[in-house]
Amino acid sequence: MYKIKEIDASARRAARRRWNEIAKPLHGMGVFEDIITDIAGIQGTQNVSIDKRAVLIMCADNGVTSENVSQTTSDVTAVVTENFAKGKTSVCAMAHRADADIIAVDVGVKRDVEGVTDRKISYGTRNMLRERAMTRGEAQKAIETGIECVKELCGKGYKIIVTGEMGIGNTTTASAVTSVLLDKDVKSVTGRGAGLSSEGLTRKTEVIEKAIRLHRPDKNDVLDVLSAVGGYDIAALAGVFIGGGVYGVPIVIDGFISAAAALCAHRLTERCRDFMVASHVSGERASRDILKILGKKAPIDADMRVGEGTGGVMLLTMLDAALGVYRDMVTFDEINIERYKELK
Repeated sequence: MYKIKEIDASARRAARRRWNEIAKPLHGMGVFEDIITDIAGIQGTQNVSIDKRAVLIMCADNGVTSENVSQTTSDVTAVVTENFAKGKTSVCAMAHRADADIIAVDVGVKRDVEGVTDRKISYGTRNMLRERAMTRGEAQKAIETGIECVKELCGKGYKIIVTGEMGIGNTTTASAVTSVLLDKDVKSVTGRGAGLSSEGLTRKTEVIEKAIRLHRPDKNDVLDVLSAVGGYDIAALAGVFIGGGVYGVPIVIDGFISAAAALCAHRLTERCRDFMVASHVSGERASRDILKILGKKAPIDADMRVGEGTGGVMLLTMLDAALGVYRDMVTFDEINIERYKELK
């Protein structure tokens, strides 16, 4: 369905060799060695560069918020989306320090928003407790929008893309999608989101369970799952992850919503997993489960739950530090010290 690029095995070997030549204990930089080696394979060179980076944020409203599944109202989605354009959100403050560009995309906010990229599919999804969240065609359009955004950013020279999202109620849709795709009990994949009380969590769980019973989405058909109980932000981010494989650029998984989208992408085209980079284990329950299925180890486990791409930007700063070692550290040969050997 999608033509995914091949990973450059020789570039990966060269990057691994470089790590082993550096005057430090073997594998001393842990998972950061693996991530940079993976990026070398994606970029087709051991001279890894992530200097030009973007945070691609998909913004959309979810009709299910009318069922009181979130502490705040859906009006907040548009306000925060506007603040991305003004540089007044958590991820904006972080991205400024990480020298990353914010690209906010309206794929389904309930009202028109100034200053962001307009790719609106409709003014929010429908209430999944009463009807399907979107049509199959709308879900497909959202995925294609994500792929197209990656194409545009690659054309502008971006070397790595962090995924972000904004949409009140999207931990509800992410939990619903995850429950179906992983065939797990709703309670086991549903958390408090942005600070729900125990009573609110019970309500949220019941809404998801009823929506799944109503629509009976096919776990083997990602488009059916997304259109029944998903959101435009999740579908568009799934497209971003697929786009990473199509255009050969590493895509950073942020938190739970982003991970749910990565899971969708993986089910649609398994090989796009090779272009995914995990950033952190979200405070939401199912984040760890999804990363395990994707075969990704996240360097950060800090109970973060802001969303927006904040965990991904945090990873960028850590990768910059690791790349400092990778690029600038002396080798064993240069200082005439015997190398460490692999021991079994």
